[in-house]
Parts: sequence; structure tokens; C-alpha cells
Amino acid sequence: MPRRPSTSSWSPLLLHSAACCSPAADPLLPSPSLNDDPTAAGTHRDHPSRSAAATLRSDLSIPSLRSLQVSSSPSSPPSSSSSAARHHLISSLASHPRRSASTSLTVSPTGELLYSASHSGIAVYDLASLRLLEAFRSVAAGAVKSLAFSSDGRVFTAHQDAKIRAWTTPPPPAAVEEPSTSDQRAGRHRLVASLPTMGDRLLRIAIPSNYVAVRRHRKRLWIEHADAVAGLAARGGLLYSVSWDKTLKVWRAADLRCLQSLPAHDDAVNAVAVGPDFTVYTGSADSRIRVWQQQPPDLDSRSHRRRYALVATLEKHRSAVNALALSADGGVLCSGACDRSILVWEKGETAGQMTAAGAIRGHRQAIMCLAYAEDLLVSGSTDRTVRVWRRTPGGEYCCLAVMEGHAGGVRSVAARRIAAPESAAEEYRVCSGSSDGEVRVWKVWVSSADRRGDEGEIARESRDSSKNRRMREREATKLMSYLNNFHIQFYHIIIIEIMDRLFQKSP
Repeated sequence: MPRRPSTSSWSPLLLHSAACCSPAADPLLPSPSLNDDPTAAGTHRDHPSRSAAATLRSDLSIPSLRSLQVSSSPSSPPSSSSSAARHHLISSLASHPRRSASTSLTVSPTGELLYSASHSGIAVYDLASLRLLEAFRSVAAGAVKSLAFSSDGRVFTAHQDAKIRAWTTPPPPAAVEEPSTSDQRAGRHRLVASLPTMGDRLLRIAIPSNYVAVRRHRKRLWIEHADAVAGLAARGGLLYSVSWDKTLKVWRAADLRCLQSLPAHDDAVNAVAVGPDFTVYTGSADSRIRVWQQQPPDLDSRSHRRRYALVATLEKHRSAVNALALSADGGVLCSGACDRSILVWEKGETAGQMTAAGAIRGHRQAIMCLAYAEDLLVSGSTDRTVRVWRRTPGGEYCCLAVMEGHAGGVRSVAARRIAAPESAAEEYRVCSGSSDGEVRVWKVWVSSADRRGDEGEIARESRDSSKNRRMREREATKLMSYLNNFHIQFYHIIIIEIMDRLFQKSP
């Protein structure tokens, strides 16, 4: 197990009131330890170096955020007066050969296409009709771990073989009846480069200072990843990659050059997210989340390039961090880990400050993936379920839906709001991919009243919850006071008894 660094430089935890996602849970009682149920322990199976089973412990110091009633799954949209979201399974897709695990799902920036990646290749679907538009092999060298879209329309894929590949994205072609992995079919998405590029290598290969030690008696160029690339994120003209080699790398999308490589964590880095202000967040198997921000350019440098530096380390998870999701405005970060919890971090006033607002609990095993769609948060777990959460006006989270049916653990999720004019309910497409290769597409309706949070009902429930909480706190305080007094009196009696016996034995 990697050694923990010194204490982090982030603001203290905000302990606001909230109940657990389980309806029977009591916010004043600690959550059960994951060690109580050995069969429910979820691990990051793809990670080759860290055993998460030894650290699967619930963080009892973090309050759970209140959860409302989970909805059922009828096939019709809710009425405007309904306060529950509803969901319906549209289709089950299994186009990947040999039913290989679905490793990444991504919706294109236009919202028209769904990209489904697996160990064997990439499939492209029309999100509205779910027609298969293209299926092609990424390359035989490595499974696809993550996808990202650059601002110029290119697709970047992260691979098991430590490479990043760039693809052109032509207009969507007509649907094909049979998936194909031939070069003729794959011509619609054309491979244009593998990162680092040969030109970037040639510029640095002759300079000894450009090499770093990756293992004992083994060196690589600092622009190269030395292990599987686990995550990608793009913002503006920059591309960010994280790897099991414990590094974060920053690339310029225009010329595909590596600008910076940072030793990010003490163990494999599993996830990366970037905000509108170009703040980067990385989540690792060392159980930490780190925050990186661009610094003012060095006036002595010729390039005047703004380089990234570590500004905060967030330490509240007790096991490997597998997924990160950032709200559209960058104000809320959600992190999922093997400890079954989703932690909610809120941005502070100072640069890099993130405050842990609480924990969303409901999944029974490890959280493997997260995705935002406006104010909806979608989570997938090795417990084979997908959950949809919504942030209320009071800053709390309610579970709108629990979607079941996967035969394997859910490894990837994607979500997108679908335009539905003149409708009392807002419609979302939620896509989930599992380790058995199945991709499920769900339709989720959220009524306008539910989206507004039904503020009167929420306020009333919040007042009742606060009143009950205060009553339990008073009872707990009385009990603790009684126990303290009892202990003091008990120890006082023991001391007196000992002194009496000593005096009796003295001559």
C-alpha cells in the first residue's frame, strides 16, 4: 500500500444535516463498514498494482446527503404534478465482438452521436434512433480506456498500450446493417496520429535530460506514458491525460505536442476532469484527489507558457478513487470510489479551495463511473445498478431512479438531455455499459415540478428533518452527559476503594 503524504491544504469539512440514501438509514448512526459484508467489496479490477480490498472502509466522518423516495419505472412520462422521475429501458446494445467489456461511453459535443468503446473497438450510434452508424477496430495494440473530443472536432482515445490516438470525425454516415472492422468501414473515422507523435519524439530523443526513470534500469522520454492511459479530458485547445504510471500530462491539441508532464500521485491515476477555468482534478488509487491550476507565465521563459502546479490535495476517501464528474459551471465536483460513496466537493472562494459538502450513499459496491447532464448526476457501480441523482435548491441530493438489469458491473455511463418542446417533463438519455459488453439506453423523465425541486415540499421535509435531528442530538447529548457523569462517579468510587485498602494495609 502506498504511503500517505502529509496533510492537505484544503478547507475543513462542512457538516450540514443530511440523511443516508437508504430510506432506513439514520444520519446520526454510522454507516456499516464494508468489511461487514465481504461479498459486497468492489475493487478496481483493471488496476494491476493496488489491492483495494484492504482499504474498503466507509468514511464515517462525512455526513450523507438526504435522499428522497426512489421512483418506479413506468413507461409513460410523469405528470406536471408528479415529484418523481420515471425511467424506461429503450434498447440493449451488444455490438462489440466477443461481448468484451464496455470501457467508455461518451456523447459527442453536438449530442447527436454515442461513442461506445470496449476492449475490441469503438461503435458509433445515432443517439436519437440508436442506429449503428459505424463499428471499427481502434487498433490491435490496446483496449480503449477513455474518449474525449477536442474543440476542433477530433476524437482522442486513451489505450491500454500507453498510447493516445487522434481520429478525424466526418459527418455521420448512413446506418449500416452489419458491424464491420475492416479498413473500408473504418475509413469514416481515420486515424491521424498516435501521441506522442514521431516529430515530438525526434525533437527530444537526443537530449539526455528529456529522459526520466520509469522503472529500475529503464528510462523513457518524459512525453511518453509508461503504463495504460486511464483517462482523458479536453478543454479549449488543451488535452489532459492520466495514466497508471502516476502522471498527468498536458497536450496541445493543435499540433499534438506534449507541453508538460507532472508526477501527480503516489499510485495509479484513474480519472481526470477539467473545469471552465482550466482547473484540473485527478483521482487516484492512492485514495486522493488533487487539484491543479495554471500559474502565471515565467517572465524569464522564452515560451511564456502557463504551466500547471499542484494547489490542493483532497483526502476524504478511504479507498481507490475511480471516477470524477464536474458540473457544467465547475462549482461542484463529485468523486466515486471503492468505498461505495460519492463525495460532493464544492468550490470555495479562494483558488483551488474545495470543501467536502457530504457523501451520497446508496450503491452497495464500488462506484466505477459518474456523469453529469445539467443538474442530474448519473452513477454506475459494480453492484450492477445505475442511479440518477438530482441536486435540490437546498444543496441536497435525491435519488430519482435506480435502474437495474445489467448482468455485470457497470463500468461506464453517459447522459444527455433531449429537447422535448411543449412537454411537462424533461427527457434525458442515460446510457450505461457493463463488464459483460452490454450497453443499455434508458429514457428518463423528470417533471418540471420535480426539477424545480417542489420547494414547498422540500422546505417542509427539511424543517421536519431538522426538528427530528435536533431532538436526536439533544437525546444523544443527554446520554453522553449521563455516561460521562457515570464514568466519573465510577472511577471516583474505585479510587476511594483503592485508597481505603492501602490505608488498611499500612502499619
